[in-house]
Amino acid sequence: MRPEVARLLRMEHSKKFDLSISAADLERIEQILDYHFSRPERVALALTHSSWANEHGLGQAHNERLEFLGDAVLELCISWELFTRFPQAREGDMTRVRSQLVGTTSLAQRARETGIDQLLRLGRGEEQQGGRSRDAVLSDVFEAVLASVYEDGGYAAARKVVLRIFGGLLDEVCVGRPKTKDFKTSLQERSVALFHDRPVYTTLACEGPEHARHFTVQVSLPSGQQFTACGSSCKKAEQEAARLALCALDAQG
Repeated sequence: MRPEVARLLRMEHSKKFDLSISAADLERIEQILDYHFSRPERVALALTHSSWANEHGLGQAHNERLEFLGDAVLELCISWELFTRFPQAREGDMTRVRSQLVGTTSLAQRARETGIDQLLRLGRGEEQQGGRSRDAVLSDVFEAVLASVYEDGGYAAARKVVLRIFGGLLDEVCVGRPKTKDFKTSLQERSVALFHDRPVYTTLACEGPEHARHFTVQVSLPSGQQFTACGSSCKKAEQEAARLALCALDAQG
C-alpha cells in the first residue's frame, strides 16, 4: 500500500473515532476531571471498552493499552503524595495505604462517585451481562481515563486530576504517626461529661453538582448552643462543626 493511501486511511479512521464521542459526553468528562482535552479522541478511546470496539468494527481502538499506562501514572501520583505528606512514614506503611487507594475496589468506587461509570461505552452483550457494575471493568476505565489526561497534558495535569478525585481520601489517611481523636469523638466525650447527653448533627443543605457537592451541617449541644460549618463531604462538615463547638467550650472554660 502506498504511504499516502495508508495515511488517508488512518485519517479517515481517526475522524470517525473522534466523532464517536458526543459533545455532551465530552463536556461531562471534562467537568468531572476539571480538565480540557486538546485532543478529545484520547478520552474517547479511554472510555471505549473492547466489547464496544468489537461491535463497531474499531479493531484495537479500545482502552486496554491505556489501562496499562494509567495504572503506572496513578501509582506514581499517589506514591508522590504519600512520600511528601508523610516524611516519617516507613516504606511498608506507605505501600499498604497506596494499595488500599489504588486497589480495584477503590478505583471502581471513584468511577461510580464521579460518574465515569455512566460514560463508559460497552458492547450490548457486555452491558446485558452486568459489565457496568463490575469493579474490574470500572477500575480499568478509571485508569484509562487518567492515562488519557497524562497523554494529553502530561504529569502535572494527571496529578491535578488525582488530587481532585483522591484529595479527601488523602486528607483522611494517617501514615507513620499516631492517630489522635477526631473532633466528633472529642466533642461527644465533652458533651456527655458536661451535659450528660450527646450532641446532635443535622444536615442543613447539600448543594452543587454530583461530583462537587457542598454540605452545610449544624451541631446542637444539649445546652442549646448551635454551630454551623461547611465542607466538601458531610463527614468533613460535621468534623468542622464539632471543632467549632470544642473551641467555644474551651473559651468558656
